[in-house]
Amino acid sequence: MMHIKIKSFLLNNLDIIVFIVFIFLKAFLFETQIETAYIYYLPKVYIALTASLLVIISFSLLFKKKKRLTYLLIFDFIISLLLIVDTNYYRYFRDVISIPVIRNGLMLGAVKTSIGSLVKPWDFLYFIDFFFIVFFIIKYRNVKLREYHLRFKLLAFFLLLIIGGVTSGLSIYKLQTEQPTLLKTMYNRVYVAKELGAIDYHCIDLYNFIESTIYKNQPLPKAEEDKIKAYFSAKGKELSQGTNLKGIARGKNLIIIQVEALQQFVINKSIDGKEITPNLNKWLKSCTYFDNYFYQVSSGGTSDAELMTNNSIYPAPSGAAYYLYSSNTFNSLGNILKGVGYNTNVLHGYFESFWNRNIMYKAESFDKFYSQKDYNIDETVGMGLSDKSFLKQSIDKLNKLKNPYYSFVITLSSHFPFDDVKDYGDFNTGNLNSTLLENYIKAIHYTDTQLGTFLDELQANGTFDNSIVVLYGDHNAISKDNETYLENFLGINKATDLNWMQLQKVPMMIHFPKEEYKGINHTYSGQMDLLPTLLNLYNLNSNYIFGKDLFNTNKNAVVFRNGSFTDGSAFYLSQSDSYYDIKTGEKLKENATLLKEKTEAINSLQYSDELLQHNLIKKLGK
Repeated sequence: MMHIKIKSFLLNNLDIIVFIVFIFLKAFLFETQIETAYIYYLPKVYIALTASLLVIISFSLLFKKKKRLTYLLIFDFIISLLLIVDTNYYRYFRDVISIPVIRNGLMLGAVKTSIGSLVKPWDFLYFIDFFFIVFFIIKYRNVKLREYHLRFKLLAFFLLLIIGGVTSGLSIYKLQTEQPTLLKTMYNRVYVAKELGAIDYHCIDLYNFIESTIYKNQPLPKAEEDKIKAYFSAKGKELSQGTNLKGIARGKNLIIIQVEALQQFVINKSIDGKEITPNLNKWLKSCTYFDNYFYQVSSGGTSDAELMTNNSIYPAPSGAAYYLYSSNTFNSLGNILKGVGYNTNVLHGYFESFWNRNIMYKAESFDKFYSQKDYNIDETVGMGLSDKSFLKQSIDKLNKLKNPYYSFVITLSSHFPFDDVKDYGDFNTGNLNSTLLENYIKAIHYTDTQLGTFLDELQANGTFDNSIVVLYGDHNAISKDNETYLENFLGINKATDLNWMQLQKVPMMIHFPKEEYKGINHTYSGQMDLLPTLLNLYNLNSNYIFGKDLFNTNKNAVVFRNGSFTDGSAFYLSQSDSYYDIKTGEKLKENATLLKEKTEAINSLQYSDELLQHNLIKKLGK
């Protein structure tokens, strides 16, 4: 009799049992993809996941058996799809996706080949349970299932809902208590997903999206506005005290070259005696070269690099600020230089609406955007117009500009996934055959060649004599899922999280007329610091800057969008909530100094978010 009852119970609830088992298997697979030390987090994740599933299952009990199966299939599909998207997004960005990021997809149709290259065949294992479910449906379709009484359904519903809801609520409350601003700002989404599980993370993300949409239209509380004013007042005083190289660039042209996916590890690196970037290696010797310069982009990628370079404002916590806040008022570098008589322009050989640039550049007060329509598309490499043709045609455009001018030049050919190998030229990559790293090295060697020609021409036609020329990389090229190839190439025996973070540097160099001030600057710095550095050189200022002047600072602070930061001696990695000594690699205990730096980092991110969300530059005045 007991055997019959158990069998009857299992058959009556087979859909729920199968749903739970497969969701747990998928969660395990997902956690192994996003965390190297995932075993530490699994107990927390599964407690959170169980709570989430209890809430989902509780509502299924209100349906009749066939409708219940449909309900569970829908949630199974949604969860599976989210896990696939999260996994692939994490492979490239080391982050989990959010609703504002999904909105970015409206602008990213042109990079579908890049996205497609990230998807792995085994990702579709997340959908394998559908075959089992179909099998069970066919096998047991004629079995008569018992329908429980409504009172029993309601009792079971409330019981599971309360248990699941309270458990989830306690986990969320605990995390909120430990890190009060984390769930509001979501500055470290991976940590939230690991602590609360993917389902609760996406529910919180949805809640935050709805709240921020409403909050954006609400006035900022005066107390918070006063804090931001005080922050910028102190920042302004700090920047105004710098005297080194102050004003030495006044009246000179400014050319900033943002190079697609140029990472520092290729600089001064050779394969079989042949340099990967011979032209940049030669050129940096005549520049001030910053060898501890980090990219600080978030999910906005290239557009985030542009935002920071021209505004010294942090990227949006989710999505791209270029899309979310293009209607805002900005006191950008283009606007500031335009105010003192400069002709300001952007040159990029791709279509103008990509990353919403045609709108954003107007908001940043650029006079002219030379986009794909302004170039002769006579040769394509990768995504669009080749760097060779783009830079050659850009020389002609620069020569026609009236002095003084500020030109922001953006390359394209070395864009992920670096699969246009046939057009990159013949470069021997040794034993890196058929890897993403091999293709990247060929791509960046090609771009280096074109940059060499471009820079030589600027020097030959006299542009260097009256110009400040800046060159830097916008973001990483090699994602974490290809770390083994990079480790082998660099001779690293299994990179730690700290090693990997230290590899996230991009070259940045500033060339002065007559090669003055050349040398290496070891200050720990990032893309937020370029604008205040340039404003010092031009003896100009802005009231809304989060970075530091690299020629007048003794600080090494670099803050990243996910809440990680470094002070040049210690590195805080938010994904594991751990501090490391940079020299020794040893873990550090949190002390008063580190806690103060962590608080300052989080505050600066929050103030930047509020500046964007409430369009405060317009309200407070430029």
